Amino acid sequence: MPDANTALILHLQRLSTEDGPGIRTTIFFKGCPLSCWWCHNPESISPFPQVHWVENRCIGCDRCLAACPQNALSRLPDGTIYIDRSRCQGCGTCAATCPTNAMEVLGQHVTLEELRDELLKDQAYFRTGGGGVTASGGEPTLQAHFVADLFSQLQACNIHTALDTCGCCSQKLLSLVLAHTDLLLYDLKLIDPAKHKEATGQDNQRILDNLLTAVEWIRGNRISTRLWIRTPLIPGITTTPDNLQGISHFLQKHLRYTVDRWELCAFNNLCRDKYRRLDMVWRFADAPLMTQSELDASAAYAKAGPFDPTRVFVTGATKTEISPELSS
Repeated sequence: MPDANTALILHLQRLSTEDGPGIRTTIFFKGCPLSCWWCHNPESISPFPQVHWVENRCIGCDRCLAACPQNALSRLPDGTIYIDRSRCQGCGTCAATCPTNAMEVLGQHVTLEELRDELLKDQAYFRTGGGGVTASGGEPTLQAHFVADLFSQLQACNIHTALDTCGCCSQKLLSLVLAHTDLLLYDLKLIDPAKHKEATGQDNQRILDNLLTAVEWIRGNRISTRLWIRTPLIPGITTTPDNLQGISHFLQKHLRYTVDRWELCAFNNLCRDKYRRLDMVWRFADAPLMTQSELDASAAYAKAGPFDPTRVFVTGATKTEISPELSS
């Protein structure tokens, strides 16, 4: 991984309204300790640069094939560029050679100064839109020293900071970033440890312990850090009454005076091409967006639990429902 003054990121998403309050710039850091079945950023899982081919940009010049030092690229009979992942080292030579950016490197190294200066360009809309900067991913705490230093410098410029984390990290690294975090966006996906491990690759004990530690730290230091809990709504997996009401009981028992918002995030299926370009199989490739009725049912399950229903919110796009009258 990069050192404390350098980070590996995917990209910046400006004018974001989904990663905290107001209009924000979100930094997507590369690398994650989880491998969630439904991950909509599969390019963020690996902690190393990766290459993919964007077919609609390709002009068939094959310069990338000749340039690759690992001989990892070949052109298939149907015109597709095949990337031998066992050979590819993500060096980016093919991307540097490609005249149309059809070969693209996912992951770029940036220095703290470079990233800070780029983010400072957005101060005007942070002020007018009540937003700030969110560190997301992937998992930002894998590069915790960098994120902590960046947040410290942003706060010195009166820029609001938010950490979006899965919580699967050491308590020491989480606390390091929390010291410079205005808003903690914390994922609680599945409350059952066995189901969590099956669907993400890790059980949730460390995640729950870290959340409780973070809450104690926030209360003990009497700081202004706010806490939002986020649960992805994955049909048939996280949307069950047992899971949503189980999370509700956990929040009520341990966090009810600290959580400002429990956000239920609708399933996103816009990442199909990402999986295909990375030669990864996605089990939700044929799954549609949730309907409003399905979102309403999930919200009802969550609000039926003991946690304050006025602090439960549903976000995300839905599938259009056609009424029986219109479909007949």
